[in-house]
Amino acid sequence: METRARAPGKIILSGEHAVVHGATAVAASIDLYTDVLIRSSTSSGTDDGLVELQLKDMGLVFSWPVQRIKETLPELGTALSPSFFLSESMKSIATLVEEQNIPEAKIGLFGGVSAFLFLYTSIQGFKPATVVITSDLPMGSGLGSSAAFCVALSAALLAYSGEKIIHGKPSGIDNTVSTFGNMIMFRLGELTRITSNMPLRMLITNTKVGRNTKALVAGVSERASRHPDAMAAVFSAVDSISKELSSIIQSPASDELSITENEEKLEELMEMNQGLLQSMGVSHSSIEAVLRTTLKYKLASKLTGAGGGGCVLTLLPALLADAVVDKVIAELESCGFQCLVTAIGGKGLEISSSCNSSTCHPSGEI
Repeated sequence: METRARAPGKIILSGEHAVVHGATAVAASIDLYTDVLIRSSTSSGTDDGLVELQLKDMGLVFSWPVQRIKETLPELGTALSPSFFLSESMKSIATLVEEQNIPEAKIGLFGGVSAFLFLYTSIQGFKPATVVITSDLPMGSGLGSSAAFCVALSAALLAYSGEKIIHGKPSGIDNTVSTFGNMIMFRLGELTRITSNMPLRMLITNTKVGRNTKALVAGVSERASRHPDAMAAVFSAVDSISKELSSIIQSPASDELSITENEEKLEELMEMNQGLLQSMGVSHSSIEAVLRTTLKYKLASKLTGAGGGGCVLTLLPALLADAVVDKVIAELESCGFQCLVTAIGGKGLEISSSCNSSTCHPSGEI
C-alpha cells in the first residue's frame, strides 16, 4: 500500500510583526509543496522491520529497527498521563535521533527528524514502513516549510492507518494555510478564510540569509515600548493596509483593465507595508538589495515573514512579459539569491492512496 499527501507553503502578504500587536495580517498559500509518500514495508513481520525516513532533496536516509524503537519507547500504548507521555517520549526520541549521527552541516534537521519520529510513533506505533519526503520549499526561509512538513506527514500517516481525518480550528497561521489553502485574515487569534477573485502571481526571492525570528519580534516590541505613540500609529497603518488589501483581493475583477487597476493598488499597499516594516527595524541589507533590483523594473516588493533576511515578495502583474521576469530573475540570481515563481492562494492539503484492498480510501482534498 502507498499513501501520498502534499501540503503547500505560505507567505504573509501583509501584517507581519504588527499582528503581534493587534493588527490584521493576511496570509496565503503558494503552489510550492512538501510531498510525503508512505510505503508498506516488505518485511515478513513487524519486529524485524525498519522505519525508514528518506529526505530525497538532501540525499539523506535515516532508519530505525522497529525493535529498537520498542525498546526506547516502551511507554507507547500505556495508560500514562499525556504530559508525562510527551515529556518521556521526547527524551527517548532525542536519543533515537542522536544515534543517527546527523552531519554537523545538517544539524538543523534534528528538530524535523524528531518531529517525524514523534508523529510516526504516535500514529503508527511500531509498524515498519518507508517514508519519502520531497519539497519545493527552502528550509528556514519563512515560507512555512515546517508547517507543510507536519501537515502533510500527519495527514499521510492518518490516511495510511485508516483513521478519519478531522480538522478542527488550527491555532497557527502556517498550519491553517497549509491545511486549507487559499488565503486567511488573522487578528487577535481569529482566523477568517478569504477567496481571491483575481489571479495573483509572485516572485519569491530567498536571500538565503538566516534570521532569528524570536529576536526580531522582541526588537519590535522593545521599539514599541520606547516609542509607544509612534509605533501604535505604525501598527494601525499596517492594520488598515491589511484590510484594504483583503478587500481588493476579494473584489470582482472580470477584465484586464480591472485586474490591472487592482494590481496597481496592491503594489502601492505592498510598498507602504515595506516602508512600515523598515520603520519597525526588521529589514536587512539583503532585502534592500532585492528591493533595489526589482524597482529598476518598476515592480513592487516587500519582505515576507520575520524579516532580517529570509524571503522577499515581488508582485508579477498579469500582463508582465515573461522576458522581463527572466531578466529580473537572472539579475537576482547573479547576486546569489534563489528565485521561485508561484501562484498565490491555491489548493491546501491533498491526500491519495493506492492499494489492492477494499478498505482503501479515495483521493481527496481538504
